[in-house]
Amino acid sequence: MVTPIGTGREEFWRNLLDGRSGIAPVQSFDTSGYNVHRGAEVKEFNAEDHVLNLDAAHLGRASQFAIAAARLALADAGVEIGSLDRKRAGVSMGTTSGEPLEVERFDDSYVSRNLDRIGSEFLALYPCHVIAAHVASELNFAGANTMIPTACAAGNYAIAHALDVLRAERADLMLAGGSDTFSRITFTGFARLGAVAPEMCQPFDRLRKGMIPGEGAGVLVLEPFERARRRGARIYAEVGGYGLSCDAHHMTAAHPQGDGAERAMRQALADSGTNTKDVSYISAHGTGTATNDRLETIAVKRLFKDAAYRIPISSVKSMLGHTMGAASAIEAAVCALAVFNDRVPPTINLNEPDPECDLDYVPNFARELRVDVAMNNAYAFGGNNASLILRKRSY
Repeated sequence: MVTPIGTGREEFWRNLLDGRSGIAPVQSFDTSGYNVHRGAEVKEFNAEDHVLNLDAAHLGRASQFAIAAARLALADAGVEIGSLDRKRAGVSMGTTSGEPLEVERFDDSYVSRNLDRIGSEFLALYPCHVIAAHVASELNFAGANTMIPTACAAGNYAIAHALDVLRAERADLMLAGGSDTFSRITFTGFARLGAVAPEMCQPFDRLRKGMIPGEGAGVLVLEPFERARRRGARIYAEVGGYGLSCDAHHMTAAHPQGDGAERAMRQALADSGTNTKDVSYISAHGTGTATNDRLETIAVKRLFKDAAYRIPISSVKSMLGHTMGAASAIEAAVCALAVFNDRVPPTINLNEPDPECDLDYVPNFARELRVDVAMNNAYAFGGNNASLILRKRSY
């Protein structure tokens, strides 16, 4: 993981369980023209520490994040890159905005009538598919390569696609995740929607005022169980299955009864052969907006019924902000770590529960809990919904 609260598994997981917030005044650009001024930015990131084969200076920030997360994931998995059949090693990534900083540079040059400063390199840096391509190029992975830009659910979509590739035996190993960068484009869009909170992200709290834009990357190493077992890999969790759905309702608003969210969760349970009673923990989409938190609660109650009240649910966006296309990839890693460590992270800033959000949201403090099955939920603009099941693997 590359996140506002730490880079790498150890730092990230420690700060997450400690309830550390990565939200602070925006540093990457001047926000004096806005009525909100806080974001969740990745600090002290040095691309040259991770980008070893490509020229980091000629890559967009999202590509730098993605390569860093990919290398960290491979190292954590104990994968010897040289031992891989590169033609059967693939990349599946998700994003919301691709490389928006490159668009901003183009726009700034256009406004200042200096378009002559923009050369052909713009075409090689901007399109969102280059993020997955840059990861593959850096590592010389010549297998399946896909970019899925389904906004805030993109990380889960990318992991789902990687699972399909492995199930079809089209690859021996897949890197799957998401990457996005903090940008004026994203910040302005959400600010104009009135969706950005002025101080903090407070999922499920009665006084919540919105989301906080963030940035980062999360990548997981996925491989067939027998292959992982043979090489003595540390297995955090098994990806049991996934569910995808579309609200088909509105460009930005979720279905008012949480219909699509419920269907995605139901499909994930069916695909993985899991019953509602078996779910130990739910990683919520949990953006901190009035609409999302209420409708997500409704969807969970519709599916789990009385069991909804016993399942701990938490939103790590309360600490990370909303990392866009990276969010559900990072949250999938959170679920894997929860399964492995039997600990679940808190929802911080939850001080006055909303009566309409009356489930167990693990307020403010991490919890020790046996996690046999974790569900990771992600809901995006356009009504894109994606749920994953991660669980303990029985040897």
